[in-house]
Amino acid sequence: MYPSMLKGPGELFADFSRLQDRLDELLGEGRDSSSIRAVARDGAFPMLNVGTWEEALEIYALAPGLDPAAIEVSVEKGLLSISGNRATRAGGETEEIVYARERFTGPFRRVVSLPEDADTTKVEASYRDGVLKLVVPRLETAKPRQIAVNR
Repeated sequence: MYPSMLKGPGELFADFSRLQDRLDELLGEGRDSSSIRAVARDGAFPMLNVGTWEEALEIYALAPGLDPAAIEVSVEKGLLSISGNRATRAGGETEEIVYARERFTGPFRRVVSLPEDADTTKVEASYRDGVLKLVVPRLETAKPRQIAVNR
């Protein structure tokens, strides 16, 4: 009997998923990275770490080598956008010959879908040591609170 005939139906879909992932990898196409629930494609810049707490949502964008003044952060309709341009190294008088370039250069944009309880009017951003830290507080009405029982 063929080995594939012995597999259950769930394993067949896992095989298709692995095949799709492999094709995406070979063709250079990745998953959609427009939400915090999405898996970033290889080479997405900047890479993001997202964490949630009772008080806030924290987003860390790993973006070394950027001028903080060149980073644009905006919020519109529940979407937080990080964009900018990572310049190439200035070549000076002589023309640079590149044999390999593993570092991303050029314009970039990442968009994160914020949860409904995010307070987009109080977003804080700071950039230090190549890491852009964004803190999006939760609305006061969404935070857990203790209710006193009257007698």
